[in-house]
Amino acid sequence: MPAQALSIRPFIGARDFAVSRSFYRAFGFTERVLSPSMSYFGLQGVGFYLQDAYVPDWVDNTMLFLEVADVEQYWTELAALDLPSQYEGVRLLPIRQEAWGKEGFVHDPSGNLWHIGEFNQG
Repeated sequence: MPAQALSIRPFIGARDFAVSRSFYRAFGFTERVLSPSMSYFGLQGVGFYLQDAYVPDWVDNTMLFLEVADVEQYWTELAALDLPSQYEGVRLLPIRQEAWGKEGFVHDPSGNLWHIGEFNQG
């Protein structure tokens, strides 16, 4: 295919749009409001669309993978934000080693599951 792809931006839902918007800003994403019911959240060239829409079967099965250069450093910085004490339902599950690399998990206030990981080199 001759055309260059520039990004992939998933759409995720929010049980409480205002709470989720606040959570993602605290997480470190920059928000760009697109409409009263949708925002784009970006972080160092990657991002996603957050919608004021909640369909339990959809949100409960949404998973996103954020690849980072150094998962240990990223996790230390993320844990220092203490997001679980600020947002109901938010959970951080510790980094674990897998055959392909390392990853930790973050559940957002709506139940969307983030995998934050680093792939093995080589």
